[in-house]
Amino acid sequence: MEGTVFTPSLEGMKYVKSDSGVILTKPFLEVCKHILPVLEKFGSAMSIVKTDIGGNITRLETKYASDPTKYEQLHSMVKLEVSAKTAKSSSSCTNGLLWLTRAMDFLVALFHNLVQHPDWQMSQVCSDAYSKTLKKWHGWLASSSFSVAIKLAPDRKKFMEIISGSGDVNKDIEKFCSTFSPLLAENHKFLASVGMDDLKAS
Repeated sequence: MEGTVFTPSLEGMKYVKSDSGVILTKPFLEVCKHILPVLEKFGSAMSIVKTDIGGNITRLETKYASDPTKYEQLHSMVKLEVSAKTAKSSSSCTNGLLWLTRAMDFLVALFHNLVQHPDWQMSQVCSDAYSKTLKKWHGWLASSSFSVAIKLAPDRKKFMEIISGSGDVNKDIEKFCSTFSPLLAENHKFLASVGMDDLKAS
């Protein structure tokens, strides 16, 4: 593998913002998609997260494909749903973007832990990231299934070898976290501005 598993998403991040600094739908979703292969390397431990992310990407992509000009900007879907008062529906694109952003927050925290805490076991890396991000939004059921899944996390050393490829994986992880975090923060800020950043899972 040329570079690390992060190489495609790092490349894609260069195109996420328009010249005027607006987050574009298609490039943002592409970056999220490029992270899915990293999750595959976790095996069954991350299957819930992977399915969730995949589903939300598909929901947003379908909306985008229905009118690429109208939905060129990522936040435009949300604005329209807020106007139409459909944003709070569980099948809305607003809901999809919110949970996709939260799942990405979790992954950024997880990757950050991998670099910052070389002595931590994989289960600790995952559970710490979970408690800092998704946990407060999850109900009892989601939290329980997550706790079970984390126990299936792969051996840290093996995992790092798999994702390293031929590149400097720690450097790529740091670059991924520092470049992606501001984009996720921008999504949260926008969602908060329309009163949609604090929805909980049932």
